[in-house]
Amino acid sequence: MKIEGTVWKFGDNIDTDVIIPAPYLVTTDSQDLGKHCMEPVDPKFAEKIQAGDIIVAGRNFGCGSSREHAPMAIKGAGISCVVAESFARIFFRNSFNMGLPIFEAPGVSDGIDPGDHISVDQDTGEIIDHTNGKRFSANPIPPFMQGLIEAGGLMAYVLKKRQG
Repeated sequence: MKIEGTVWKFGDNIDTDVIIPAPYLVTTDSQDLGKHCMEPVDPKFAEKIQAGDIIVAGRNFGCGSSREHAPMAIKGAGISCVVAESFARIFFRNSFNMGLPIFEAPGVSDGIDPGDHISVDQDTGEIIDHTNGKRFSANPIPPFMQGLIEAGGLMAYVLKKRQG
């Protein structure tokens, strides 16, 4: 499956307090959380997003507190996936548990610019920047993890399996 969208770019060490500030943790509604996604670095971020847009970031994306709200806020804002040089381990796991596809790809933070149009193939890990023609490689998402994403996250996946 290919994911395509316009790039929103962030740097290194974007922590969960930046992704979704603590005052908004009173809800688990992803749409409400999405309204405040990345608010500390760009108060109008959620208003500018088009459904399907993609975040590209540097190293250690999602560091800080272990909160499921962070990937929920990203999804709720309309972001289709996150591509970064690396992810904090707990954010990595929480993202798949919440059904947010993420991809680690060396060189993306230097090779892709804000506003570029990219595609990400979750089966092969190939990332193509259609604006400048550059290509990057990420690890493909294993079939089980793709199942989590398709179901909408771990809880939805388990419920679906129980119902047969």
